[in-house]
Amino acid sequence: MANTISLNGEARNEFGKGVARRLRVAGKIPATIYAGGTEPAYLALPMRETTLALRHTNALFSISFDGQNKMAVVKDVQKNPVKRIIEHIDFLEVKAGEKIDVEVPVFVEGQPKGAAVAFVDIQELKVRADVANLPEKIVVNVEGLTDGTKVLLKDVQMPEGAELDMDDLEESVVTVEVPEDATESAEAAAPAAAEAAAPAADAE
Repeated sequence: MANTISLNGEARNEFGKGVARRLRVAGKIPATIYAGGTEPAYLALPMRETTLALRHTNALFSISFDGQNKMAVVKDVQKNPVKRIIEHIDFLEVKAGEKIDVEVPVFVEGQPKGAAVAFVDIQELKVRADVANLPEKIVVNVEGLTDGTKVLLKDVQMPEGAELDMDDLEESVVTVEVPEDATESAEAAAPAAAEAAAPAADAE
């Protein structure tokens, strides 16, 4: 479930690319916290701590700045495509007890039967959950599943307190099948195995 991460920032009242560049040189990331019906809050956050914190999917942030404290979740992260550093973060302010929609990545665990492999058909699921209990991932167990098996949305075990917010529950999330190259390899190996066994049969 979601990690609650505390960050200490500072309010900012200067804007523009030049200001943002100076902040990043100083080891800070410009950020904005949006809240419905009120003016956004503009701040700067410590680059190292914030970058590490963003490794957690759907984390709940407790952000302190200028004598204020706001709970928020990440709305958008802007990265430099070349340097791969974070240039700006948009947060969405949330309240205790509020439920929101989040995108949760799908992972598989376990080993399908034989040469079958599990393929993830939907990389992320839209889930509705309490802000204090947001799931980081959804795990689908494929242990022992056979070729041709599909795990549908309606079959996915949801984390406690979370519910799917998707329309077609018959849609496939994970498909288990034997890859074509594995089938071709097995078919190619069969004649060779038969030829190898032939001399032994003749010897009898």
